[in-house]
Amino acid sequence: MSGTDLRQHLVAHVDALLALDRNVDRLQRWGERLAEVLVAGGRLLACGNGGSAAEAQHLVAELVGRFTSERRPLSAIALVSDTASMSGIANDYGWKEGLARQVIAHGRPGDVLVALSTSGRSDNVLAAARAAHVGGMSVWGLTGPAPNPLQRMCCDAVAVPGSTAVVQELHLVAIHLLCMVVDAAVAKTELRALPEAI
Repeated sequence: MSGTDLRQHLVAHVDALLALDRNVDRLQRWGERLAEVLVAGGRLLACGNGGSAAEAQHLVAELVGRFTSERRPLSAIALVSDTASMSGIANDYGWKEGLARQVIAHGRPGDVLVALSTSGRSDNVLAAARAAHVGGMSVWGLTGPAPNPLQRMCCDAVAVPGSTAVVQELHLVAIHLLCMVVDAAVAKTELRALPEAI
């Protein structure tokens, strides 16, 4: 591995960032809609494998905790976090069903599933997306290069070009952009809910 290789990895982010920039309006819409869902008592579910699983957990942590602004906690579950459920379901029903059964258990009509996959081909993530559709949820995908099965299956998707590492790194940027919008939208909602000064 040389300095040139490292610089090429950095340069690859330029194309990926430009692709993400073309999706800023989409992420704005997602954030505003997600804020509406969560403030109304709905829930976000998030899932992925490996690095994408970690990013699903990261997204949930920003919503249940906070991103940059103080606000009330928002309901969000990373489906990969419950290792007892994941391993038990995988043991009894197969790995492919490990996420889908949790979507059926926790998702309600009107909730949102954010499905992350750098390949867009992970069987268990695709099964989760199918289960969410059947349950009346919105399904948003963060994927690698399009076209891919997850991107086609989602109600809406952001597909990022590049290697697995670049895609994962850009997915984190997309998550932070989404959280910025959610924080701003929730703050507006809470401001409107304050009683007028006497």
